[in-house]
Amino acid sequence: MLYKFKSRATADLIMLEPQGRRVLQLIGREPGVPGILTVEQIPAAIAALEAAVATEEALIAARRQAAQEQQGEASKEQVEPAEEPIRLRQRVAPLIDMLRRSAAEGREVTWGS
Repeated sequence: MLYKFKSRATADLIMLEPQGRRVLQLIGREPGVPGILTVEQIPAAIAALEAAVATEEALIAARRQAAQEQQGEASKEQVEPAEEPIRLRQRVAPLIDMLRRSAAEGREVTWGS
């Protein structure tokens, strides 16, 4: 299943089901149900997404710091970091851009599957 976010201010944005579901939950919307963010609701949605990104970034930084401390105790050898998964920041950046541009033009954002 795909989620398609639409606005008259921008091009459509398509997300796969797991990411779309998570984004909708973060902004307090029910996944799986078509919906709308009015111009008045957009700032709260942007703030919720940015807060979630900040929380995830802090958690990643704490984990990285703990791993570096543990590695430093185990050996002084440099080990290449493992591949990192795509972060929430990367996943929501296009949606945040859509929301900001839509708010600036006074347009709502809708979504459906």
